[in-house]
Amino acid sequence: MFKGLLSLFLKSNCPLCQRPAESTICHDCERKLQASQLRNPLQFWRQDLPLFVWGHYEGQLKRAIAVFKYENHPELGEFFGYNLGENWLKCNLLKKNPQLTVIPVPLHVEKQKERGFNQAEVIAKAFCHITRYPLHNEGLVRIRNTDALFNLNPQERQFQIKQAFRLGQGFPQPPRKQPILLVDDIYTTGTTVRECVNVLNAHQFPVLGIVAIASARRS
Repeated sequence: MFKGLLSLFLKSNCPLCQRPAESTICHDCERKLQASQLRNPLQFWRQDLPLFVWGHYEGQLKRAIAVFKYENHPELGEFFGYNLGENWLKCNLLKKNPQLTVIPVPLHVEKQKERGFNQAEVIAKAFCHITRYPLHNEGLVRIRNTDALFNLNPQERQFQIKQAFRLGQGFPQPPRKQPILLVDDIYTTGTTVRECVNVLNAHQFPVLGIVAIASARRS
């Protein structure tokens, strides 16, 4: 009986609804999140910038990402990273070339200081824990503290993000043939990740694609 009471008191609350949870989130919130999950995470993979995404950026998933990023709940990022990793392995995309390097899309140092963590890095660490891929946290560095892009038109986005990144230190030179997988939280227009790809390609690093928790795209 004492052990039962102790386990009850030691349970953490779900960061999405504040009810007791046996793991990161409660069963009810997890069920709601699953409703946003894509049936086919590869539906955007065959496009010019291959994208592997877990769910639609809407409803409970959209709220969960906001809680993760803005209410200091990095454990939600770990939850998403594990789920991304499991889905990735199930799809078995790399039958011929299982070797790659994972790089999270970086935050500017000032923004990371405000938030306390880089959300893409949290996701990438959990993703790599599941997939066993090597993680290079500082493969890219954000050197411009850009404004939020979601309210800008395409031309303004491109202007904001241009030359916002540079290659991080410690990357092998000359570059290896091993492809790179970029990790981010949300894929919207692709402006940010395309600039990351441009920087990597300019230094002869091949990019396999992008993995993200959510995307607003439908086709």
